[in-house]
Amino acid sequence: MSTSKLFTPVTFGPLTLRNRTIRSAAFESMCPGNKPSKMLFDYHQSVAAGGVGMTTIAYASVTQSGLSFERQLWMRPEIVPGLKEITDAIHAEGSAASIQLGHCGNMSHKGICGVIPVSASTGLNIYSPTFVRGLRKDELPEMAKAYGEAVNLAREAGFDAVEIHAGHGYLISQFLSPYTNRRRDEYGGSLENRMRFMDIVMAEVMKAAGSDIAVFVKMNMRDGFKGGMEIDETLQVAKRLVDLGAHALVLSGGFVSKAPMYVMRGAMPIKTLTHYMDCWWLKYSVKMAGKMMIPTVPFQEAYFLEDALKFREALPDAKLVYVGGLVSRDKIDEVLDDGFDAIQMGRALLNEPGFVNRMKEEGEVRCSCGHSNYCIGRMYTVEMACHKHLKEQLPKSLVKEIADLEKQ
Repeated sequence: MSTSKLFTPVTFGPLTLRNRTIRSAAFESMCPGNKPSKMLFDYHQSVAAGGVGMTTIAYASVTQSGLSFERQLWMRPEIVPGLKEITDAIHAEGSAASIQLGHCGNMSHKGICGVIPVSASTGLNIYSPTFVRGLRKDELPEMAKAYGEAVNLAREAGFDAVEIHAGHGYLISQFLSPYTNRRRDEYGGSLENRMRFMDIVMAEVMKAAGSDIAVFVKMNMRDGFKGGMEIDETLQVAKRLVDLGAHALVLSGGFVSKAPMYVMRGAMPIKTLTHYMDCWWLKYSVKMAGKMMIPTVPFQEAYFLEDALKFREALPDAKLVYVGGLVSRDKIDEVLDDGFDAIQMGRALLNEPGFVNRMKEEGEVRCSCGHSNYCIGRMYTVEMACHKHLKEQLPKSLVKEIADLEKQ
């Protein structure tokens, strides 16, 4: 593997990583009380010790109204000391530290975010279910400033980079997508108008980032369903983000509220999902209709690569990060040889936090993730965890579900 790029340094704006691996901003659900925990500390320290170039804490809401889960970070001054302990531990292991910043928009409930959820347009969130209020035009500059303020807090907490979440059907994505943006002012209609909120957010982010924070932006290449954004528009979004100063784009896809398995691939383990649910009526509804509500999208390794290559060709000078279904050294090297500057992994590093070091030591290896998505089914209620590392005994029904899904 002497010609492999994997263990060569790579630079993004002011930041140079020791190698080209990044722990993706996969939601950990390890922040009860919306603040960092020892569990979050231990996990990211283990990934950093496992050899990754940078590990990304996910997802930190820029305002209380942007919280979509009870066990999610809310970026505010009082959590900075706890985050600084984590970044210090990450740096001590030789890795860089990043934090994903975002706002969930309509994907919440008043009981979680404290207000009627907001979005690009007024409507109904059928997944809560709850009424959603479209943001007024005069509210948008303050919302954009919240992103910039979160970047400043990230600097105080010792982070080397931020990842702005502009994909997966969260707030920026809700403005970009014609599916969720039905506004009739200058923030709706044409793509140029739909990009205006992203433009003002990025202006605040880049001003706050200055010369010492690297800015990554996660964006959709496709929304993953009819009526959503497709590559003809998302390529224009990517070009705009580069023009706005983003140091790197993380190429993803899917809407969590509309096409969740387009993001993650495979099947949602319905028995696992409902086993951990507290709400009786939701548990019953998902048991009855879960497979229709959350249809399977077949998993294949590097499932976003075909689309990502179109971005690589259209943006020859941009720094692009590939994410989506990487579990083996062989495929990682292939992606890097295709011209991507770095790769992100989520489930692979949950399954094996030391996977990067093992690739360095052993060469052509593969992690043992079986793609049952137990970790995803579990994370909506308790912390994200691989079933292979649990201390507790799982019920036989879940063991069977995992085994059946891993055979597919």
